[in-house]
Amino acid sequence: KLQAGIIISQKSPKSLSFENHNHKACLKKAMVTAEKYCSSNNIQLTPLRRKVYEFLIEDHKAVGAYKILDMLRDAGYSSNPPIAYRVLDFLVEHGFAHKVEGLNAFVACANPGTSHLPAFMICRKCDKVAEIQDTEPKLKLADPSRAMGFEIEEAIIEMTGVCSSCVEI
Repeated sequence: KLQAGIIISQKSPKSLSFENHNHKACLKKAMVTAEKYCSSNNIQLTPLRRKVYEFLIEDHKAVGAYKILDMLRDAGYSSNPPIAYRVLDFLVEHGFAHKVEGLNAFVACANPGTSHLPAFMICRKCDKVAEIQDTEPKLKLADPSRAMGFEIEEAIIEMTGVCSSCVEI
């Protein structure tokens, strides 16, 4: 399918974000990946960083900074804005989370520890956010940009629609 110069694969696997799945296993895998990354890069996954990362993994929904502050306060952590933003900056910098610009919120990365330009599908009914999980994305932006002498450093692709769970409702 070609839209505005972007090729979108019709064969991409369904995202776990829109399906029922073993969420405990999902959370455990994400935390093990984060711990290994931090250990091998000699950085700390502090209790606060760990807790915010867990919040982002819950329900596969994008979470705004002020909602995270409320969640931190409810969990007994300090909840002043600079702390939350520093933790979110850490998670984004190290590839554990992405900012979903259209929602002004953050979501856990579906492919932590890999270098990629994410693309998001946002369900307008249930607010779940799925990151396209192709290891070799079918979103072909680099070829035309190189031909024009432009090197992409960041691309934000967000698609809004209705997920398969909400279509059936």
